[in-house]
Amino acid sequence: MRLAILIYQYFPYGGQQRDFLKIAKQAVANGHDVTVYCMRWDGVLPEGIAVQHVPVSAKTRHLLYQRYTEWVQDRIAEEAYDLVLGFNKMPGLDMYFAADPCFAAKLERDKRPLIKYLPRYRHFLAYEQAVFRTGADTKVMLLSPQQLEEFCQYYPGSKERLHVVPPGLSSNRFPGDDRLARRKRFREAQNLNSHDIAIVQVGSGFRIKGVDRSIRSVAALPDDLRNRCKLYIVGQGKSGSYRRLARRLGVSQQVLFLGGRDDIPDILSGCDYMLHPAIQESAGYSILEGIVNGLPVLTTDTCGYAYHVEHSGAGVVSPSPFSQQSLNGALRDMLQSDERLKWQENGLAYGKAANLRGMADYVVTMLEQEYAQRQSGQEAEV
Repeated sequence: MRLAILIYQYFPYGGQQRDFLKIAKQAVANGHDVTVYCMRWDGVLPEGIAVQHVPVSAKTRHLLYQRYTEWVQDRIAEEAYDLVLGFNKMPGLDMYFAADPCFAAKLERDKRPLIKYLPRYRHFLAYEQAVFRTGADTKVMLLSPQQLEEFCQYYPGSKERLHVVPPGLSSNRFPGDDRLARRKRFREAQNLNSHDIAIVQVGSGFRIKGVDRSIRSVAALPDDLRNRCKLYIVGQGKSGSYRRLARRLGVSQQVLFLGGRDDIPDILSGCDYMLHPAIQESAGYSILEGIVNGLPVLTTDTCGYAYHVEHSGAGVVSPSPFSQQSLNGALRDMLQSDERLKWQENGLAYGKAANLRGMADYVVTMLEQEYAQRQSGQEAEV
């Protein structure tokens, strides 16, 4: 099978990008020919995968994406690929991996009534409708039941084409026999003693991940508890405004920005709790990473993988509508609770029992089945 994969950009620390790379590598491992079309690639070029740079530019993001689509569709028509898999919503896809939430739902929740008429928002809605509207034939892979419910609500005619796939945690995100050694290494590097409480938030894109919410929650802790805490923010993002927020709230010594990191297993082993109060997230791999490493997780119900916290009994889910005061109280109560060992044990057990790493194989199997059906249809026509 000759497979074209479309993704606007690749960088090593995004959840969408990590899923894309796992799927592309699995397709190559299964013997398929894979070409990736992207405008920007940051990181090592993967062996066995052809990466085609899309040379377009524009002053606005929506115009840039339109030019990308036009350029790629011309190339795909010339190359005659067997299947086209997209990681961003756009016309012309055979399959779509839904790393992003429902845009129609986002528009409805927005309190600005005229925003839907702006060119940028009309573009994103039109590109989503190209995938999900009644009559479209793009098959869609979703990350969570929450996504399924939302897309079915706004695009009821699409239900038969929607499929929830299992998570795709990497093997190195699960705790190993060296967990205690990793914990010691991280805590020594951070000068943490046995009384210090290390809280971690992992994710690029600080605004949508709710980093400001996390900082405010730490700042609201009682003095004796707050002074024992360190909040580690791990991921790529512009940290200037969040550093200023921490200074203004008097917790600049408690909040540390570590940037994008490759030593996530050390950090997960070395920390005591995970905080992930995202505004909205289709999945939230870091939530699962926290659970399987025995970190009690505090997250928001707007995250697709929040249901894993509830299923595993490994933490607390803060309900909608979001309340900073409620989140502050939940964090305080968790840090003072006697339930920490239970949450930890539940998370470790869940990591061993649940199917949390079969995503890439599942998706490639779907692609292979779609290809086989199309081949059978072509033979029948002949």
